[in-house]
Amino acid sequence: MAVDFSILQKFVPLQGLTHENLRDLSTKASVEELKRDKTLFRRNQSDSISYYLIEGSVFLLYENGKELLISADSPEAKHPLDNNQPRSASALAKSDIKYLKVDNNLLDMLLTWDQSASYAVSEIKADDGDDDEGDWMSSMLKLELFRRIPPSNIQKIFMRMESESYSQGDVVIAQGDEGDYYYFIKKGNCEVTVRGKSGKDIRLAELHAGMGFGEEALVSKSVRNATVTMTSEGSLMRLAKNDFEELLRTPILKNVDLEEMKRLVREERAVLIDVRLESEFNHSNLKGSLNIPLFMLRIKMQQFDKTKKYILLCDTGRRSSAATFLLNERGFEAFYLENGLKGLAAAKKA
Repeated sequence: MAVDFSILQKFVPLQGLTHENLRDLSTKASVEELKRDKTLFRRNQSDSISYYLIEGSVFLLYENGKELLISADSPEAKHPLDNNQPRSASALAKSDIKYLKVDNNLLDMLLTWDQSASYAVSEIKADDGDDDEGDWMSSMLKLELFRRIPPSNIQKIFMRMESESYSQGDVVIAQGDEGDYYYFIKKGNCEVTVRGKSGKDIRLAELHAGMGFGEEALVSKSVRNATVTMTSEGSLMRLAKNDFEELLRTPILKNVDLEEMKRLVREERAVLIDVRLESEFNHSNLKGSLNIPLFMLRIKMQQFDKTKKYILLCDTGRRSSAATFLLNERGFEAFYLENGLKGLAAAKKA
């Protein structure tokens, strides 16, 4: 049975999901009950689950003897109980409780998809003046993205790309599908749309020859966040997922571990950007980090300093890796924190 929306919308960051993704989550989450004095989870347990308290109260018991009482009507209950992996506390039901159980991997994927969907695709613009055919290889080489990879990779990309012809009205990628290709428009025009709450398609962008799209699902390893449809006859070059991973994603997408992050911040060479939702950031964050949600990054990055390094943060590394790729393809030097903030919490505990 699907979980009622009114329950899901009480909690952070669930309340930030779109109607469609909230509906998807409602069919996969569950509401369960636990008797008084029973244990919900134990300290040092790793389970990739978020537990939200709906009714009753819970004691969080920490290793140092500290106890924290969380009641369902308290502000703390809007957030998952001890959302660290592994757990830093045991959760003991003080009374009979009712709780929401959500898979973290699913939630993180939906959040990444949601926050990326506000700008839908990466509109990588080549110089103006190309005719319909043009020299598509020259156009691709003008993209900032291709200035950051080894020349041998560029040669391999050209060799491995496939040409596909499309008619007006053809759907190139569909919202909700698995990411399989990165596309570059050789000739023609495309329209980007997302399905709105009313069920109607909302037009987000128009793409032209000399633009690329489709990389965000490949970077974040999630599903397509928008639909791209041909608005004219045209031809696209496409690069398969495995080739994209090998030749583009891997050389461009870099991460740092905790010690490297500390060193860069200490030397005042790096800026920490947390790309989670504001509600998540306000609940817990890394000292000195700035909050720019993923869906706002494309707008805010125009104010960034290219002489600085940027380290992107989120819970797991999924959203921050997508953000890192976006910054790097725009010419910034960006990294994401390996294993995310949850990994950082585990490292501190160890």
